[in-house]
Amino acid sequence: MKKILWGSVGLVFLLAGCQSNTTKKEETNKTPEQKVTMAVNQELSSLDSTLATDTYSITVLNNVMEGLYRLDENNQLVPASAKDVPTVSDDKLTYTINLRDDLKWSNGDKVTADDFVYGWQKAVNPDTGSEYSGLFAGIKNATEIIEGKLPETDLGIKAVDETTIEVTMERPVPYFESLLAFPTFFPQNKAFVEKEGKQYGATNENLIYNGPFVLEDFDGAGTDTEWKLTKNPTYWDKDKVKLDTIVNQVSKEPSTSVRLFEAGELDDVTLSGELAKQYQEDEAFTPLPKAGTTYLTFNQSEDFFKNKKARQAVSLVLDRKNITEFILADGSKEPKGLVPNGMSFSPTDKKDFADISKPMVKTDIEEAKKLWEEAKKLWEEAKKETGTKEITFDLLSYDDEVIKKLAEAIQFDIEDKLSGSKVNVNIVPLTAAIEKGRNAEFDLFLFGWGADYPDPSSFMELLTTDSPYNYGKYSNKDFDELVEKASTTDVTDDEKRWNDYIEAENILTDDAAVSPIFQKAEAKLRNPKLKGIVNHSTGAQFDFKEAYLEE
Repeated sequence: MKKILWGSVGLVFLLAGCQSNTTKKEETNKTPEQKVTMAVNQELSSLDSTLATDTYSITVLNNVMEGLYRLDENNQLVPASAKDVPTVSDDKLTYTINLRDDLKWSNGDKVTADDFVYGWQKAVNPDTGSEYSGLFAGIKNATEIIEGKLPETDLGIKAVDETTIEVTMERPVPYFESLLAFPTFFPQNKAFVEKEGKQYGATNENLIYNGPFVLEDFDGAGTDTEWKLTKNPTYWDKDKVKLDTIVNQVSKEPSTSVRLFEAGELDDVTLSGELAKQYQEDEAFTPLPKAGTTYLTFNQSEDFFKNKKARQAVSLVLDRKNITEFILADGSKEPKGLVPNGMSFSPTDKKDFADISKPMVKTDIEEAKKLWEEAKKLWEEAKKETGTKEITFDLLSYDDEVIKKLAEAIQFDIEDKLSGSKVNVNIVPLTAAIEKGRNAEFDLFLFGWGADYPDPSSFMELLTTDSPYNYGKYSNKDFDELVEKASTTDVTDDEKRWNDYIEAENILTDDAAVSPIFQKAEAKLRNPKLKGIVNHSTGAQFDFKEAYLEE
């Protein structure tokens, strides 16, 4: 991939804009209107909490809806719709949760225990098609329901009364409580959902809300490029909500977003590449860590990438240092494996998972030329074994300015170092990319995953044979068995469970199952007066509940 270069005129324009805007801000001492405007990189894909999977939809849902708990600035659970922490039986198989008695939907209906029962049952119903239904595994009968063997009404959740929920587990799930803050576990109002039918969540008119904000001016998933969140007058904790309006504008050109920020028209934009480097010393520069990995998936249902040597060859030629330092330049770093650094730690000695498992990615740049020569050799062997002289790859990814550049970098590395290769980059809207991924309509898929909860299973379960996110159709019996053991027979033994996941990732490394490209971070230009946004490295990324513009 080409490094991002800026012409002197463009650079002068940006710097001049910065200077004039600073002066303008210094001259303005008015009490700010509690309204902010944010640039986002993608359209929303779904606002049905049982179906949403992308970062932006999950973030919107986290602010217009509310589950039993929220995560605070330290990623610790705090009561939300629940009035207190769960009561858990000694065998960790029964959870009793009491709801607040002042919860309301935005249409005036009372939020009750039945709304949580209905939302969870809908999520595991195979007719719903929820990609996150697997998160319910461990709750009584969830797996059988997802497989179509039992009705969703047999799920181990019941409303004891209007404000009491009882959850029955089939087995202990160590991270279960953290899931209770995730949008797939949010409630849904059965009467409203059934009235809306297939239109539920299609626009803001087809939704009701129980969170700090309500959605306005949203005309449809995958198409609308501007929507806003406004303060919800029926929210139980509305007095803590300070922002009146949050406008979201889709902007896929970072330079355009920066110019709008400098003009005072945006309060929050995402940076990368040269722009990120340019603004690193600016008071508005805000780096945010993320527990996420972007990786290359190989379509192993096709002959060529069934060959492990072909997968290894592609992985070895990728210049991740160039990608992280020059294309991204936002704090993202070269990964060690699929599970991110700084997310999961050993129950015995607190060592980082990423430091213990085999390195999935070779990052010693001094060895780069040797690696490339090794890759060329593997490539020639793979072509010989598959009877291929030349091969054209379809590299699939989604419509984002940085991702486009990243895809071009991968294209360049492969074509430049692996003879007989040609890469066609196929950039499509996010929703289309996900659909093509599900249907395995690619040879290579540039795909990112952010942890839903701080546990290795959030990544390991992506690549089991039957996972809906296993877009490349990777399959290894030993890997599947280890992931299964970690969630069943070894689930109550922290050390055994930990070792199961270490061994499982080592199998992924040996198989070159996927090729991690970078561990995510996100750099923001954020109005220095905008305070109180809570950033989560796992789960729903942003919580605006107590955000405000400082006077």
